[in-house]
Amino acid sequence: MIIKNTIAIICTVFTIALNAQEIIPFRITKYNNIIVKTVVNEKDSLDLMFQIAMQDASISPERLRPAKSIVFKNDVSENNSVKIGNLQWNNVKFYDNELTGPEADGKIGTAIFKGKTYQIDFDNSQFVIYDQLPDLTGYKEVSYTSTKEGQIFLACDNRIGAESFEASFLLQSGYSGGLLYSNTIADARDLNQKLKVTGEKTLKNSAGKSVITKQGILPELIITDISLKDVSAGFFAGDIKTQKVSYFGADLIRRFNWIFDAEKQMIYIKPSQYFNEPYFKI
Repeated sequence: MIIKNTIAIICTVFTIALNAQEIIPFRITKYNNIIVKTVVNEKDSLDLMFQIAMQDASISPERLRPAKSIVFKNDVSENNSVKIGNLQWNNVKFYDNELTGPEADGKIGTAIFKGKTYQIDFDNSQFVIYDQLPDLTGYKEVSYTSTKEGQIFLACDNRIGAESFEASFLLQSGYSGGLLYSNTIADARDLNQKLKVTGEKTLKNSAGKSVITKQGILPELIITDISLKDVSAGFFAGDIKTQKVSYFGADLIRRFNWIFDAEKQMIYIKPSQYFNEPYFKI
């Protein structure tokens, strides 16, 4: 039995090594953001946050490290090189003065994986780029739609008591929390009354109007046939409501390992080591 198990493990490792083209390590911050170490234009060492909701890259005005090699014209810089580990991309576009998460000098988007099948492996804190689709044992296919800009919206079933409704959530790895509902859904579903509210913040704009954010608990969220209980869920209330789309935030993203199949344009997920972790408090 020991010999058979050892052979099975060796075969699995060999298969992964055969299919995997490159591995990119990352770290996860306490705010659930993915950080990759990069070298830009062979000069600037920058910690960039992976933003699954964008394709290009950007630099934060609050960055801790200099980015002198990135030259902007009208807040856009073309034709930059970005190196991560042994991989290098050219003709990378950077935008200037875009805020990002703590511990990051800017953001890097999904263009680095364009045309590639890749995995976000939270169990091992790494991206894996494949030449062909890897073993999908334990994975579930996800129903989703995407925009021409490459933004991905997951279709999820939301359950509050006897009520159930489907909503599409933008994969948003820059938002540290769980769900964030659009104003349209929050109002139409009367979430202010139906969700158990656990926290509230009130801000004022220059006109003296209130911007209120509330955090609540969604009793159940279902993705394919995977159920998450008592999910952290935020929404806006008050005079001004600015949330046009719903977010599937970084705290939920990290609860799964993800495979993005470039050839068949499919997405697969399975629970990661973080699946049952306490929810992040905004």
